[in-house]
Amino acid sequence: MNESSQKPYISVIVPLYDEEGNVRELHQKIVEACRGLGKTLEIIFIDDGSTDKTNEICRALSPLKLITFRKNFGQTAAFDAGIKNSSGEIIITMDGDLQNDPADIKLLLDKLSEGYDVVAGWRKNRQDSFMKNLASRAANIARKFLINDGIHDSGCSLKAFKRECFDDLDLYGEMHRFIPALLKVQGFKVAEVPVSHHSRKSGVTKYNWKRGVKGIVDMISVWFWKKYANRPLHLFGAGGLGIFFLGILSGAALVTARVFYAVPMSNKIWPLIAVFLVLMGIQLFIFGLLADIAVKNYYKTQGKMNYKIREIIEN
Repeated sequence: MNESSQKPYISVIVPLYDEEGNVRELHQKIVEACRGLGKTLEIIFIDDGSTDKTNEICRALSPLKLITFRKNFGQTAAFDAGIKNSSGEIIITMDGDLQNDPADIKLLLDKLSEGYDVVAGWRKNRQDSFMKNLASRAANIARKFLINDGIHDSGCSLKAFKRECFDDLDLYGEMHRFIPALLKVQGFKVAEVPVSHHSRKSGVTKYNWKRGVKGIVDMISVWFWKKYANRPLHLFGAGGLGIFFLGILSGAALVTARVFYAVPMSNKIWPLIAVFLVLMGIQLFIFGLLADIAVKNYYKTQGKMNYKIREIIEN
């Protein structure tokens, strides 16, 4: 690793949220992994509103650029802030929980040197809970059906990008996992390589059902932009999806009752309610798409970010 006074060639960007038990070892492993590459390096940690000692520990690490958010804005916002405040020709993104292995950075760079613009990691042997693996597989099947970006594991944060990938790419919501799909639409060459995946040593996973719902909404939005142009607001999109599926389930229950149990429906209001729910769900989702277009245009024209940075320090 060359002297830090030179312009960095590689920027390693890592969002952190309550990772006090992992951050020291993570920093050490990144430095060790990049030491033999013969490239200048900058490490950027983004403290996404941590409530433990993550920020305090980061302040003692060097070399490091530490970006501190005023509150928790989410992983996509953290990646966006890190990318916008980086200088490297090559951008590496990864999680801060030590489940990604910094030693795999070389694998990504080797693949990138073959002429690709983006290289995504593929956790072929995931070390997660059964439910998390199940949810991930379901999401990947849905993503393959809707987007078909050729990536096996969009949820893997370990990725490598050439800097020009982000010249005209704005990130919102939970869109960080769909960056390769968005870039592929723009004509960038995307590849993937199998990478290691370790069990979490310390802390707890930040993945929950709310992030899952937002991910589904963003997935459908990527499909929309890929097919017609360029993400719906989560509030309307998630609400629309919920009402839509409630209507579908209600309709299925009514059909079952009528066909298998001969329940009369001619004088019932329930079929109308089911149809109403389906239509309302579709309308809410379309409204979310329109609102999203307005919000994206607002941020772009005003030059504003959807997160607030408290401070940036460099060690």
